[in-house]
Amino acid sequence: MVRRTVLAALLVAAALAGGARAQLKEGFYDYSCPQAEKIVKDYVKAHIPHAPDVASTLLRTHFHDCFVRGCDASVLLNATGGSEAEKDAAPNLTLRGFGFIDRIKALLEKECPGVVSCADIVALAARDSVGVIGGPFWSVPTGRRDGTVSIKQEALDQIPAPTMNFTQLLQSFQNKSLNLADLVWLSGAHTIGISQCNSFSERLYNFTGRGGPDDADPSLDPLYAAKLRLKCKTLTDNTTIVEMDPGSFRTFDLSYYRGVLKRRGLFQSDAALITDAASKADILSVINAPPEVFFQVFAGSMVKMGAIEVKTGSEGEIRKHCALVNKH
Repeated sequence: MVRRTVLAALLVAAALAGGARAQLKEGFYDYSCPQAEKIVKDYVKAHIPHAPDVASTLLRTHFHDCFVRGCDASVLLNATGGSEAEKDAAPNLTLRGFGFIDRIKALLEKECPGVVSCADIVALAARDSVGVIGGPFWSVPTGRRDGTVSIKQEALDQIPAPTMNFTQLLQSFQNKSLNLADLVWLSGAHTIGISQCNSFSERLYNFTGRGGPDDADPSLDPLYAAKLRLKCKTLTDNTTIVEMDPGSFRTFDLSYYRGVLKRRGLFQSDAALITDAASKADILSVINAPPEVFFQVFAGSMVKMGAIEVKTGSEGEIRKHCALVNKH
């Protein structure tokens, strides 16, 4: 039954993403830059084992990029002309993979100048880095073009916040043509990575606005909350980091969902997943199935996400430097 459900989900994912994916294709660079995907993969395989935490930030970079103006690498652009860019918005201040992407871009520019987009590098590097740490593999159709606009406020408005309830989360995903299942499976990316205390400290000290350690989110397991307060000692701590999936934050597995069911999700948005019956049922189905089932459904949702509002053909440009729009 679980396997039939997974197959149906993957078929629906392919159909819904079909319009955008028709403009992308696997092997897009086979003739224009035959070594492109190998260059990305080899660099990731050489460096992620020495810095496994970068896998989570590359995955977040891809997610945050696609939710604002589509998957067009606008999150990589520096601010210009006194206007702040997406990377200056609070959700993106902890992204640490820009230099990693820049180094891959430099290798590709040496191999095939002006051919491979930064948007495709982000998508490929996210996929390959997850694979290196033992996570799933998914197809990445290529041919994305790079955007030329990046606006801080759009990132603040469109990237799902860790404080959102289920209704807000689902609406945020539906705005990008993603559905409830995509919300559940893509949230599973929280199985890897870390977060700063200020992303969830209101759950520990100021949930209702009254303030103090007695004003904790009642949906958070009290023992887990007490452990978090030992690390995050104040409401305003913005330097201490905490594992999003304690004890398993470098392993792509099902322990995140098990923690959520035990009321040990780090963010309000994690806790929100079990406030909806259909969402909770999806989580229960996947944790009672073989691990490869989660890998399959996560992969299907990543393919859909990677096709959000892509620029292809003559749209956008192929940036020479990922942080800068080309000079014309």
